[in-house]
Amino acid sequence: MRRSHACRDLELQLRGYRLATAEIVYHLPDHPGILQSFVWQQYDLAPEFPRLRRFVEWWEAHLDGRIHSVRVACARRVVVPDWRRGHLFELR
Repeated sequence: MRRSHACRDLELQLRGYRLATAEIVYHLPDHPGILQSFVWQQYDLAPEFPRLRRFVEWWEAHLDGRIHSVRVACARRVVVPDWRRGHLFELR
């Protein structure tokens, strides 16, 4: 039986992975003066970010758009969702 994504995500978090979001700003291949952004999101190990580094290396080897900059945000720890009244909806 396949594990759910939530179970896999929790397992990664317990092993030290954090949800990392990277904004990759790159030059358009046909118009190098124009910048565009791409958002990448994966569970990764901060502060080295090996998955993100592999993705950037793959990008540089296989895509024509030269990377201008990479900005990373990362969740710090496992958090319990905040379930307060009013945030849920009722099905009638």
